[in-house]
Amino acid sequence: MNLFDLSGKVAVITGSSRGIGRAMAETFAEAGGKVVISARNLEPCEEVVAAIKAKGGEATAITCRISDKAQCENLIAKAHEAYGRVDILVCNAAINPHHGPIDGLSDEVFERMMVNNAQSNFWLSKLVKPGMVERKDGSIIYIISVAALHASLELPMYGITKLADYALARNLAAAWGPDGIRVNCIAPGLVETQFARVLYEDPARRAAREAATPLRRLGQPIDIAGPALLLASPAGAFITGQILTVDGGTTIQSR
Repeated sequence: MNLFDLSGKVAVITGSSRGIGRAMAETFAEAGGKVVISARNLEPCEEVVAAIKAKGGEATAITCRISDKAQCENLIAKAHEAYGRVDILVCNAAINPHHGPIDGLSDEVFERMMVNNAQSNFWLSKLVKPGMVERKDGSIIYIISVAALHASLELPMYGITKLADYALARNLAAAWGPDGIRVNCIAPGLVETQFARVLYEDPARRAAREAATPLRRLGQPIDIAGPALLLASPAGAFITGQILTVDGGTTIQSR
């Protein structure tokens, strides 16, 4: 038995046109899964689909703005039209328009971030639940952040929304576990993506972050893809309600 085989499985991955999402999508396809590539704009999604198909994989592109419940419903409906099922849901898309002290956070941004980063995960999870219940099998993965694990002066609201995701994951894991549905989180540290570039583009800042990381480097998108495959595949069949921290060791050190 290949514990990391996704043959016959269908995965929907939000925010998968680039960065961590794309790395997960390509890894899932290489493991035999059929992958739904989703983001706000179609063209970059289609580029990922073409790259996957060029390597013999199977993928399709479906756009979705996760803050719009109707678009989330359309995403899952179209995934079922394309492949007949959804076995794996990875909620990776998120926003972070607020940097700096929490005192500067407006009510509008607070609400917008909660909808995008937390409520959308709940919408999508409920949408994939019926088929997973029918098959008594399913894996839901939220990509959160180490910002959820400690206070932050730089990314306070992002951490708040991501901690909300962990609370959601634990509660869904408890409620849906009897139906064979696993719900887990991956908390990446600083990964070199366009989304996180403000945190590492300054050379001095990057050097400080690397020095504070036991592995002495920043993460790469592929570093998150392996743990995601673990949680999506039979290899993670007895893991639910957990955070898998993938940060090069930064959170093990005293501050």
